[in-house]
Amino acid sequence: MDFRQSLEYLYGLQRFGIKLGLDNIRALLERLGHPESGYGIVHVGGTNGKGSVSACLAEVLRQAGCRVGLYTSPHLHSFTERIRIDGVPAAEEEVARLTDMLRERAADIPATFFEFTTALALWHFQQRKVDFAVLEVGMGGRLDATNAVLPRVSVITSICRDHAEHLGADLAAIAVEKAGIIKEGIPVVLGRQEPAALEVLLERARRQKAPAYLLGRDFTSGPAAGGFAYRGLELAMDGLHPGLAGAHQRQNLALALAAAEVLRRQGERISEAALRGGVEGVRWPGRLEWWDGRDGRDVLLDGAHNEGGARALAEYLAELGAAKVRWVVGIKGVRQVGDILGPVLPHVDALYCTEPPAEETVPRQRLAEEAARAGVPAKVYASPEAALDAALAERGEGEVVLVAGSLFLVAAAREHLRRRAADGEVSKDDYAPSAGLSETV
Repeated sequence: MDFRQSLEYLYGLQRFGIKLGLDNIRALLERLGHPESGYGIVHVGGTNGKGSVSACLAEVLRQAGCRVGLYTSPHLHSFTERIRIDGVPAAEEEVARLTDMLRERAADIPATFFEFTTALALWHFQQRKVDFAVLEVGMGGRLDATNAVLPRVSVITSICRDHAEHLGADLAAIAVEKAGIIKEGIPVVLGRQEPAALEVLLERARRQKAPAYLLGRDFTSGPAAGGFAYRGLELAMDGLHPGLAGAHQRQNLALALAAAEVLRRQGERISEAALRGGVEGVRWPGRLEWWDGRDGRDVLLDGAHNEGGARALAEYLAELGAAKVRWVVGIKGVRQVGDILGPVLPHVDALYCTEPPAEETVPRQRLAEEAARAGVPAKVYASPEAALDAALAERGEGEVVLVAGSLFLVAAAREHLRRRAADGEVSKDDYAPSAGLSETV
């Protein structure tokens, strides 16, 4: 089986759909001899910011001298991005080899795509002898395949409404699912929460006798001269220059620092230099990511796809102060369109409405109609590429082209920007991901 064949097999598992439950993943891990028991695990759940927290924690641990696996989803461009060791995606040959072996060993287990790939990642980490693995929850928490592990510490980022078709629209009910990763006696680090969600999380922690550390109560972060300041469980750090842009990322990075402090309390040797280096060295493409153009920063890519992400994006745009913002927008799935458009529309001047390359997208005409009701001019385009080309062509000096609404849309835009450079429409140096510490995600 080569890599292409392995992907055909893996994506073919999507015929089983999304089945929340732990029976299959437990059976897979038992069949593999429980590879997840061979290294320390940090489990990261919540709604927004899971990937950013996971990436930062992995970088902190790497800078502390650990060999670190990182499992996240979805990917932007290649399946291999989901499974990384020390920041390097798994080799295509390794994915193909493990897929073939796991398929043979578990032919009788009707695993879904996510269950199979979770087992694949945990097995890969064992074979590569990692010291730690940082696992991002796929969806929910209680019945997510990643919840078959026993972590050293868990993290739950801020909770908001998302995946209503699977988790419901009631915030307290969603919090019950997210709280399911809180295990007996295992410390949990909590992001800022709405009261209804916080009550559920703290009650679950109390019942599980799990020490809970809450942002804003037990540790804090905020702007400070020359960066941002962190006041932690035991440490105080000033002058931090985050590698992720946006005020909301200061909170996400504080969660990663607090989780690392918990590991320090457990005896892990994580220096302050490693903590600082992790915060400043972390990269997470597609999240407030600047793509540099001929006139400087002029394309902003963000995966905001729910109300919480839209509000964080709107806050960043308000701080930006651009002359004009042209928004290339496309939304996937069953979404409350107003929850995504509403916070951002006051900060943009024109919409270029399209549909991301995914199933069940919001019709582009509907997006244009919503924009018109808000008094923002909008046009519709058959593809993300056409919408982006139009926005770039009409962009004036000092204006920003924003691409947001779906990670699938962001991925398509990144690929198109690369092709534009390769085809000579602009020089290869005219459009490239920014390397500035404070400007990339």
